[in-house]
Amino acid sequence: MEAQCINHISIEEVANTVEGNLISRDRDIALRDLKAENTFVPFHDDSGPYDISLSLEENRLVFRISNKKGERLPILVLALKPYRRLIKDYFMIVQSYDEAVKGANPSRIEAIDMGRRGLHNEGAELLLERLKGKIDMDFDTARRLFTLICVLHTGKAHMMRA
Repeated sequence: MEAQCINHISIEEVANTVEGNLISRDRDIALRDLKAENTFVPFHDDSGPYDISLSLEENRLVFRISNKKGERLPILVLALKPYRRLIKDYFMIVQSYDEAVKGANPSRIEAIDMGRRGLHNEGAELLLERLKGKIDMDFDTARRLFTLICVLHTGKAHMMRA
């Protein structure tokens, strides 16, 4: 059996704004951490590692997955409505974090970071639940993919590859 992980992931790039720069940082960290370690196993395929393209189409999250043999797996589409509150909270946290850093308030930064971790955990749990029976992944991979789902909502984007 081949490595059951993500080999490459393509997502839309973040717009170049102050908020975009903060979100770009989250994107870069998620991509770096995914590249270092992840578990990703689409059901009914054991020909990893996998190349993935994540995009938003008609307010849906679209996974396009190819295995090591170059075979395209069935496209996976998820409604984003269950993520709406979490994504809104993500952008509020990004903005609050930026304000706290400018004010150099370490206790506020720490509190915001704890909230951010909790939000990412909740997003990961939702992603794992919604992908059950379709894709198996570990919790850390789900957390990083949740970050990338949020990043896709920045709009004004073009494709980037990691």
